[in-house]
Amino acid sequence: MHPLYPESPHMVTAAADMAEVQTQDGHISVSGQKLFYREAVPAQASSKPPVLLLHGIRFSSQTWLNLGTLHKLAAAGHRAVAIDLPGLGCSADAKAPSSIGEPAPPGFIQEVLESLKMVPAAIISPSLSGMYSLPFVLSNPQNVAAYVPVAPICTDKFPAQAYSCVQFPALIVYGDGDEQLGEVSLQNLKNLPNSQVFCMKGAGHACYLDDPDSWHLRLLEFLGSLK
Repeated sequence: MHPLYPESPHMVTAAADMAEVQTQDGHISVSGQKLFYREAVPAQASSKPPVLLLHGIRFSSQTWLNLGTLHKLAAAGHRAVAIDLPGLGCSADAKAPSSIGEPAPPGFIQEVLESLKMVPAAIISPSLSGMYSLPFVLSNPQNVAAYVPVAPICTDKFPAQAYSCVQFPALIVYGDGDEQLGEVSLQNLKNLPNSQVFCMKGAGHACYLDDPDSWHLRLLEFLGSLK
């Protein structure tokens, strides 16, 4: 797993971007438990879909703040919210609704989105967070504006038919150096009929950390193409 280096130039959000957005932290109640979130919103009202950012097991919402993704999304006109998943980050006291590696109830992410008033949303889901995002997007496609899975776990827990029945746009992202989940997740996710694939050359499992510029460029291009 790629470590986070706060002093890295890639982790510092440009001052120009920060000037264009408003940020806040907060908590929402999901299934009676408090979950922490960080939010960045455009200074001007926008009709672009909101974006929910999830994270992997060694990361948190702080990752997306440090990397600049929250601010870049907001500067591009998207309300961007990154949550800390149960048991991790600033939501460490919350209990996960299922064992790690097992699909969570679809209602978990539905409740997150409803609590944040961001239905439908584009969902960015790396690694561990696949146990939360996949059950939701495959069961509630009407509430998904777009899906950006980044080598998520649990792709093998669903049959090809479950993937082929949904029509939301998807950008499948993985690093070609990810020997654990990259190709495995790709083979299952390619069953999404309205999908594109973005292979990040020379990148590992947390590929967005290895090449933030390419990650942001392709992500914003994809989101900008949504109808």
